[in-house]
Amino acid sequence: MISQKKTEEHPFADIFDEDETEKDFLLSKPVCFIIFGKPVITTQEWKPNTLPILEEMIATESESGAMLRSMLISGNSIPDELVTKLMLEKLNSSEVSHFGYIVTEIPSLSEDAMTVLQQVELIKNLKLKPDIIINIRCPDYDICQRISGQRQHCNTGYVYTRDQWDPEVIESRRKKKKDTHKEGKTEEEGEEEEEQEEEEAFIAEMQMAAEILHHLVQRPEDYLENVENIIQLYKETILNCLEEVMAEHNPQFLIELDGNKPPEELFMTVIERLKYLNLKRAAVVTKLQSSEEEMNDITETDELFHTLSAYKLIAPRYRWRRSKWGHTCPVALKEGNIYSGLPDFSVSFLGKIYCLSSEETLKTFLLNPRPFLLPPMPIPPCKIFIFGPQYSGKTTLSHLIANYYKGKVIDYTTVVQPIFDAARESLIENSIAEATEAAIKVVKENLLAELQAKRQGEPSFLNVHFNRLADKISYSFVAAHRQESQTSTSLEDTEEAKRNNNNHVSFFTKSTNGFNLLTYFTSFTIEDSIEEVTADHPAVISMLEESLKATSDMNFENPYEKHAEILEEILKEVMEENKDRFSGAPQNGGWILGNCPLVKELWIALIDKGILPDLVILLSDTENNGKCLLNRIYLRHKSEINAKILERLLDELQKKKQEEAAERRAKEEEFRIEEEKQRLLEAINKKAKGKHRLI
Repeated sequence: MISQKKTEEHPFADIFDEDETEKDFLLSKPVCFIIFGKPVITTQEWKPNTLPILEEMIATESESGAMLRSMLISGNSIPDELVTKLMLEKLNSSEVSHFGYIVTEIPSLSEDAMTVLQQVELIKNLKLKPDIIINIRCPDYDICQRISGQRQHCNTGYVYTRDQWDPEVIESRRKKKKDTHKEGKTEEEGEEEEEQEEEEAFIAEMQMAAEILHHLVQRPEDYLENVENIIQLYKETILNCLEEVMAEHNPQFLIELDGNKPPEELFMTVIERLKYLNLKRAAVVTKLQSSEEEMNDITETDELFHTLSAYKLIAPRYRWRRSKWGHTCPVALKEGNIYSGLPDFSVSFLGKIYCLSSEETLKTFLLNPRPFLLPPMPIPPCKIFIFGPQYSGKTTLSHLIANYYKGKVIDYTTVVQPIFDAARESLIENSIAEATEAAIKVVKENLLAELQAKRQGEPSFLNVHFNRLADKISYSFVAAHRQESQTSTSLEDTEEAKRNNNNHVSFFTKSTNGFNLLTYFTSFTIEDSIEEVTADHPAVISMLEESLKATSDMNFENPYEKHAEILEEILKEVMEENKDRFSGAPQNGGWILGNCPLVKELWIALIDKGILPDLVILLSDTENNGKCLLNRIYLRHKSEINAKILERLLDELQKKKQEEAAERRAKEEEFRIEEEKQRLLEAINKKAKGKHRLI
């Protein structure tokens, strides 16, 4: 049988898709490590701790950093709960999402913050699962000897191992090297120089040991019995849990090391193993221009990228390439703003150049550039203003753009203007209400003044009225006094009773503690005698007529600022509702504004509010004197226009007929007048001929 060979359509085409490869990397998980081992099994160079996290937090000068600094200055230790919290925040940070992590402090023997089981569960439930587990093994005896031989410098705090400070150990190591050289001695050039260098290094080590020996102290945790207790506690509480975690992990990604070897050798062993595990390395963002370098002002984009492409080359003749973002800042574009990047903040990532717009955006991009480069970016934030005459296609174009970018169309005349009109009506109503209250108050004051002036001209009336009122009050007062005292049922002397009444009247007319009863009753009767003044009072209405005329043209002090405030609130609501219009959409944007007035003051107010479009579209028809637009308007209102044209033609025809009829009547009238004149002439001629015959 003859096998049919499949021929490729493009046999020499490159199937490598750079965009897909870059997308796969941006979506990939960074490599994460976790290191297990007995306590203090390795040196500080190999096994990092939480100290860098604390130093970074203090350097940021935030509230947490200030708190940590104050705790350390006061001599207090940082609680385990706070350290665990900072470590978890770091593990969930954006920086770790890009570069990965190396965890060494979990699980810990300290159970103040979490128990051992909780720490193990934390490892299993990390957002980014550990890819590589490194287990460092070492016999208990070797660990105890190593830790018990450590000494700390009392001034610098640096920890020295026994082979760094003990002269006997240094001497024995030198003898071993000499014996090794004697056994493998060969006639090689430069052997004497090597021996001389080793001798100089030995002398330097002995001098350093002699200098620091008197300043070294042994820490309590380095005592042999304390180290043995810690190792025993580790075996009882942590070791079994770690063995279960390592048993569940893929053995291909489990690396076991010998803790007796130096850290440098362990590091090289891990690197050799990682070469064959097909793991992706973290891509580092490189700043192309240092702070010491200065770049001249370059206006041309091509010239700028040509200059930047030659900075910090990773290989000869391998230049950085231009990205899809061009000169636009990717961080600002992700936020929904189109800002041009600056050459001073240019970086390279995955072989391409990116220009950032500020120091803050540069720091954000250096921590984790992935969110700003993932598809669908780069995409415009869709902040568009559309202008044009009526029936020029503004609405249709707005909806097409909104459908493509998943945005929302905002019609200025139907959304913003009604809200402004309602606010203006509310302002007018409030002004009318205030004017009405003021008018009522003024009318009341005028009526009171008029009535008081009238009463001052009639004092007898007030006195008579007051005397009658005082008599009534005095008699009632006397009757009440008689009932309370239960005196005799009748008065002995009428004159005496009248005299008492007069005394009571005089008592009420006197001023008591600054209160004059006559004045009180006078004002009381005046106020009661005034009619109630309401908004329907003729005087109030007459006063409000001028105010109503003024309020008809009333407006805000800065109406265009009010327009800008209303538009700003509407855009915020639209962006909040439409923030998830598609996956990876910019934070701001997603709106198309139409029918916005072309007023200079309004644009100034919009600029002050920061409402600036990224694109302004102006629709116009300048060819053939706008024939296309006129034709569109005609087709839109064809029936109405045809009716008006027909009406106009009929009017013209009727007018023409009327003119023709008038002209015909005028001619007939002229013809009739001529006939009459002719008839008169004939009659005159006949009469003249008859007279001539008689003669």
